[in-house]
Amino acid sequence: MGDYADVESFRRLRSALGEAKHPLHYLAVPPSTFAMVVGHLRDGGCADGGSVVVEKPFGRDLESAQSLNAALQDVFPEDRIYRIDHYLGKEALLNLTYFRFGNRFLEPVWSREHVRCVQITMAEDFGVDGRGAFYDEAGALRDVLQNHMLQMISLLAMDPPSDASDEALRDAKVRVLRSMRPLESNAIVRGQYQGYLDEDGVKAGSDTETYVAARFFIDSWRWAGVPFIVRVGKRMPVTATEVLVDLRHPPQELFEDTTTSERNYFRFQFKPFTTISIGARAKKPGDAMIGEQIEMIALHQEPDEMTAYERLIEDAIVGQTGLFARVDEVEAAWKIVGPAIAQPTPLVQYEPGSWGPSTADRLTGDLERWHNPLTPVKPIQVVR
Repeated sequence: MGDYADVESFRRLRSALGEAKHPLHYLAVPPSTFAMVVGHLRDGGCADGGSVVVEKPFGRDLESAQSLNAALQDVFPEDRIYRIDHYLGKEALLNLTYFRFGNRFLEPVWSREHVRCVQITMAEDFGVDGRGAFYDEAGALRDVLQNHMLQMISLLAMDPPSDASDEALRDAKVRVLRSMRPLESNAIVRGQYQGYLDEDGVKAGSDTETYVAARFFIDSWRWAGVPFIVRVGKRMPVTATEVLVDLRHPPQELFEDTTTSERNYFRFQFKPFTTISIGARAKKPGDAMIGEQIEMIALHQEPDEMTAYERLIEDAIVGQTGLFARVDEVEAAWKIVGPAIAQPTPLVQYEPGSWGPSTADRLTGDLERWHNPLTPVKPIQVVR
């Protein structure tokens, strides 16, 4: 929609939106100007009965996020503030939510009794791609970990909402974030790909991370003791986003390879296809009771219908809030990453095309290794 930074532009936008349930104003301005802009909207009468959409990141830390939220709420009620994180509008994340709560078989194993760990990787094989000035101000921690990854963890870990309403979904996510421990220095590794300092717009000697790996714990009855380990990075071997929910071994060793074989798992991969996979053991042909790992895959090739931003803007116009971050959700996320921002860990260089700094391997603890996502290959038979 462009940059509407004056009252007359907003009036033209309101007219263009016509009879929408909530007139929508899209602000593409730096956070420092939010108070001034929303104040002018109020003074010009444009905030009356209107809504406002703001783009993440919502502040740079807890204090700035609280200031930003206070400025917005001084003019607009909370239910008409739409904080866009486009990741929440992606078909793959909607599919993840539906898969979790649309199937009965998943719930009995979705807890610490059966889940050994959860790994999330968001890898990109490209660099900052001309966005050096913006990226250098944000970095992987603020640009991805604080929002995209914590949103994904909350969707994976939340208890079933009380109903299908927008607020019930957001309540369930906030409960997860409030149960997460703040991120301490021994649970995070920051990296920067070699050559980043030569990118246009990047400050000389920049300490901005292009890679971050972290280990989270959720202090709840369902997830106590289960590590959620996350890594995001640029200039990695592939572009892929993957969640791997690693299940525990069977409780009794009936076969020779029970404790040494790969375990059962659920795998969710988001690019370039939306795939849901279940890893299991099956007996190899022959006389010996020896198994092999198999993977059952359901694949959805996403139709080219609506981008994440289009979906979210449409939801904002009609007043649907479920895919937007609520004020308590934003502030809970900043409280989790706050210690890592206040006392940043040393930056480790890594080679472009690698999986990041080897020092991140320590975050897997006794989990043996990171699971590296491969570029998905479309299977011969597609389950629809």
